[in-house]
Amino acid sequence: MTHWYVKDLSKLTKVSVQTLHYYDKINLLKPSLRLDNGYRLYSEADLLKLQQILALKFFGFDLHKIKTLLACNVEMIEHFSVQSQLLQKKAQALIEASNTLQTIISDCSIDKSISWKTIIKLIEVYQMTQQLEHTWVKEIFTTEELRQYVAFETELKTQSLNQKTVFETDWKNLVEEMNQNFQTDPKSPIGINIGERCMKLVNKLYGTKNANLRTKIFEKGFAEGKGLETVGMTIEIVKWLDQALDAYWKQRIYNILAQVGKTHETEVLKLWNAVLDDMYGEDSERKIDLVQIALNDETISQAARSWLKKI
Repeated sequence: MTHWYVKDLSKLTKVSVQTLHYYDKINLLKPSLRLDNGYRLYSEADLLKLQQILALKFFGFDLHKIKTLLACNVEMIEHFSVQSQLLQKKAQALIEASNTLQTIISDCSIDKSISWKTIIKLIEVYQMTQQLEHTWVKEIFTTEELRQYVAFETELKTQSLNQKTVFETDWKNLVEEMNQNFQTDPKSPIGINIGERCMKLVNKLYGTKNANLRTKIFEKGFAEGKGLETVGMTIEIVKWLDQALDAYWKQRIYNILAQVGKTHETEVLKLWNAVLDDMYGEDSERKIDLVQIALNDETISQAARSWLKKI
């Protein structure tokens, strides 16, 4: 049977002599033989045990846990399963920490100076997002949007049980209605009606100040298959709803613009601002884009387009 002195085993396994001595000291790996002169001799069984220790260390087990696992000769599968979940969490935490660092680097000024205020702010956002109920939103929001979303979630938690129950019931009924009418043309009166009721329900939840969150959650979240289980929808239903919403907004916008020249301009402007607020909240850029789209739409009357240029 082959035996190795500590230096030879160190060279063979790339484990330092100091580490082998430490394993001996804590009774994790004791050499099978010790000569009269005090020299340690490791056997093939010791080598196998050292390889087991290295394997378990690779999987992230600490030395105390490794000692217990090897001493008790326990079934490893359950322990490996638990450790795998732990490593996944650690890996995700490291990825998020890396992303936070990349954000800090991107936010640095031209002279590469780093504001500690910015760093602390980003770390606060990172810590808050760990407590989010729907963690997938971290994939779609910017740093500032995450802060806004955390505040929004915090507000939701202050709602009464009755408010939550009413919303959840209304939403569940609406989703069931979407499923029942899935084969119906989303641009039909039925589709437009569902689109209208959906927007009224959702806007009541998010409000004008959080309309940007609502829009991004739908466009970058639900429409791309993220978080669908939280709202009870499938990607097919989302696509159908997207067309129904588009038809609803178009009908509402065209009806308003059709009143130009027939209704007092103050009233038309009031209706116009209301639809923009319902669609985009405080997002002025999207409102401007919508006006430009309307100006290029030849189905809209010349009088309405001239009115749009003035507002």
